[in-house]
Amino acid sequence: MRAIIFILLVAYCNSVYSSSLEAVSDDELTNLIRGEKYVIVLFTKKDCDACDNLENELIGLREELVDSLNAWVVKAVNSPLVRLYDPSKEPALVFFRHGVPLLYDGPANEDEILRTLGENKEPVVKELYDDNFEHLTQVATGATTGDWFVMFYSNDCVECQRLQARWEAVGARLKTRLNVARVDKQNRGGATARRFNVRQTPTFILFRLGNMYRYNLPKYDVSSLASFAVDWYKNARTERVPVPKSPFDDFVQMIADFLMDNPLVWQGGLAGFSMLILVLALSKFLKKPTKKKSSSAKKSK
Repeated sequence: MRAIIFILLVAYCNSVYSSSLEAVSDDELTNLIRGEKYVIVLFTKKDCDACDNLENELIGLREELVDSLNAWVVKAVNSPLVRLYDPSKEPALVFFRHGVPLLYDGPANEDEILRTLGENKEPVVKELYDDNFEHLTQVATGATTGDWFVMFYSNDCVECQRLQARWEAVGARLKTRLNVARVDKQNRGGATARRFNVRQTPTFILFRLGNMYRYNLPKYDVSSLASFAVDWYKNARTERVPVPKSPFDDFVQMIADFLMDNPLVWQGGLAGFSMLILVLALSKFLKKPTKKKSSSAKKSK
C-alpha cells in the first residue's frame, strides 16, 4: 500500500502543473480515501461538457486547495463508485474528510467551490445515540439547543449508504440555521427510533419547538431535503414530540415492532395455539365416559 501511495504522490506532484487532473483507478482512489486526511475527487466521464467545465474550475483551484488543505485533487473516469455518492452520476465532486464524503452541490464556480470546501473541513452531521439524544437535542422540552433535522438509518439499507454524502451536503447547507444529525435505528439508536415510531429507513424527521415533522417526499436530493427543513415542513402534519419511553414501555414496543415486522412469527404461534385448543376439544369430545354398575343391579344378580 505504501508503494501505491508513493507512486500516486509522485504522479500527483507532477500533475499539479499539468492541464488536467490526475486520473486514478478505483483501487487507487479507495487507498487514498482510507489513508489520506483530505481527498477531493471529480467523478467524470468522456464526452461530457459539464464534466469538462467542472474539471477546468478545479484545475484553476488545484494549487490553492493543495496549499490551504494539503488535499489530494484527482479525478475518476467512468467509475462505478460514483453511485455511492451521487445518484445523478457524472459530474460529481466529492470532498472526503477523514473518509467521510461531502457531495458538492453548488455551481461550477471557483469561488463557491473554494468557500464550500474550506468551510467544511470536518464532518458536519452529528451522530446521536439513545444515551445522548435527549441530552443533546432537548426536543421534548422545546428544543432549547435549536432545531434538529435527523435521519434514521440502518446498515442494511443500501439507500442509506448512498445518502451519506448528500446528507453531509444538507448539513453543510443548513449548519448556520439548525443542527443536522443521524441515528442508527438498528444498533445504538433503537430506543430512539421506537420512541418516534420509526419503522423504515431512511426516515427523516425535523424537530422544532416541541413539535416534529416527517419528511414524506420521495425525493432525496440535497435541495429538497434542505428546503423541507427551512420551509416545506409547514405543509407536513404537526406531531407533538413524545417524552422518552420508560424501560418497560420500550420493551413492550420492541416486542410489538418485532411481531409487526415478522408476521409469520405471531401467525405461526396463533395457528399452533389454535391447533392445540382444537386437539384438546376433540380429545374431550371423543372420550367416552365409563358407566358404573348400580348396586341394585348387583343385588338382582
